[in-house]
Amino acid sequence: MSEDMRRWRLILGEPANSCANPLGDADARQDAALRWLYDHDPELAERGVRAGGLGESTLTTVDWLDEVHTLFPRETVERLERDAIERYGITDVLTDPEVLARVEPNAALLRAVLRTKHLMNPAVLALARRIVEQVVRDLLRRLAVVVRQPFSGPRTRRRSPVRLARNFDFHGTIRANLARYRPDERRLVVDEVRFTARTRRQVDTWQLVLVVDQSASMVDSVIHAAVTASCLWSVPGLRTHLIAFDTAVVDLTSDVTDPVDLLMSVQLGGGTNIAKAISYATTLIDTPRRAIIAVISDFYEGGDPNALVRSVRTLVAQGTVVLGLAALDESATPAYDRALAQRLANEGAHIGAMTPGALAEFIAERMG
Repeated sequence: MSEDMRRWRLILGEPANSCANPLGDADARQDAALRWLYDHDPELAERGVRAGGLGESTLTTVDWLDEVHTLFPRETVERLERDAIERYGITDVLTDPEVLARVEPNAALLRAVLRTKHLMNPAVLALARRIVEQVVRDLLRRLAVVVRQPFSGPRTRRRSPVRLARNFDFHGTIRANLARYRPDERRLVVDEVRFTARTRRQVDTWQLVLVVDQSASMVDSVIHAAVTASCLWSVPGLRTHLIAFDTAVVDLTSDVTDPVDLLMSVQLGGGTNIAKAISYATTLIDTPRRAIIAVISDFYEGGDPNALVRSVRTLVAQGTVVLGLAALDESATPAYDRALAQRLANEGAHIGAMTPGALAEFIAERMG
């Protein structure tokens, strides 16, 4: 069987058996693992496709995880695990200790842990925390420099070990590598790349109040808000607060330095009362003209939308920057109530979707 034919056979599954040569042993194992997962698809029956049974070789979730980790590359394993949890609700991936100990920590599993941790007993929850810790640690490492960089001042002549494109020292790099110029090839071989440092901006103290919707659809934004708040905590001249809400409001500021504990304490789901959360955030403001309230929500208000509009109008009138984010994550793909968002924009709120880095740049610009 050609490689193209083999791939199509694995994509199409057992119904393609009559049109293709039998699979070899390794391919048959891959096919069985794929069928174990994708035969859960309820649309198969609607399309008239009969799911093939595995007979005596039926896999348990533990067996399936062992198989996919053996048979597929890491990127494929992550996709299969994500589909198992998010598309087909195979929750024993997260509630069975034996299964949970085998899974590879990734962003999809972190989202699933946050959605299902209320189902876990203490032993399983301890294993789930391992996933949260590893994924959050990776996020912190990637986002810390991106989030803090906008709060640095202009470049200086001092060299810096921080290798960022915006700090690339073109002339310094050329000078450092002139000895490696090859006249016959008219080419400069760059062996040493130089970057410059930046001075720290001196600014008045500002307040940032991140107000985060805990509804299940906002899970990515909740994760990135927690990590972003942790990154911003030590920025000079900025005092950061983190508020989570559904129909109740919880001040998480005391946990902001430990985003793992913070995320493990968040309860996703429930209703949405944005007006109540904004009302609480307003009580935290010391100097309105040096304050930013960033509301991260899909704006499907379960409380009083008129009260929310009035609160935003009052905040803007007193000089507070109101930022409404329909998404705060690395893709910044929004899904939100555009009608209510437009009403808030009409009152002077800034409405959009941002990555954590873009949010940091917005805050740095307002702080001057």
